[in-house]
Amino acid sequence: MKKLKLAILATAMAATSSIGWAQDGKAALVKQFIDLQRPGIEVLARVLVEDSSAQIAQAGSGYLQTQVPADKREAAAKAADAELKKYFDDAYPYVRDRAIALAPGALGPVLSDSFTEDELKQLIAWLNSPLSKKYEEVNPKLRNALTEKLVAETKPTIEPKMRALDAAVAKALGAPTGGGGGGGQGAAPAKAPAKK
Repeated sequence: MKKLKLAILATAMAATSSIGWAQDGKAALVKQFIDLQRPGIEVLARVLVEDSSAQIAQAGSGYLQTQVPADKREAAAKAADAELKKYFDDAYPYVRDRAIALAPGALGPVLSDSFTEDELKQLIAWLNSPLSKKYEEVNPKLRNALTEKLVAETKPTIEPKMRALDAAVAKALGAPTGGGGGGGQGAAPAKAPAKK
């Protein structure tokens, strides 16, 4: 009877350790997957920081066009670009590092609950494949091709709407509109903010 209890106990322990190993194996795959996603996580952080200053850059561009004398615009644009770059250089490393630190806790449970160990292996194999790498290289070209066509196609309709929105918002706020032409954010910038 004692031998039977020991055999059952040994079997139970072996089953428990194999379940633990499977969970550890899955956890390792989740970590590996998140590590492979690091470039995308860094891009997300970059976009968040750039987006956080975009409204300021747009408003500054509108102000530059409507309120700054033409002979001083270039110097003012350079000074504004320097401030935007300084903000980006300060904020981006912080947001990037926090995103990388938060990713395992935020993404790990979702990945673990959504994918089996075998599916995670397949995803990792795909991400490491030459075809996936080629797709990553071509993807910006695909996005740019669509963006160029979309902007060209929608610009004649959207630009007047943006000018009207700019004038309407300025009127609602009681702000000057630069002579009725909607000279705020809807005005074409003399110089786009520097890309980081």
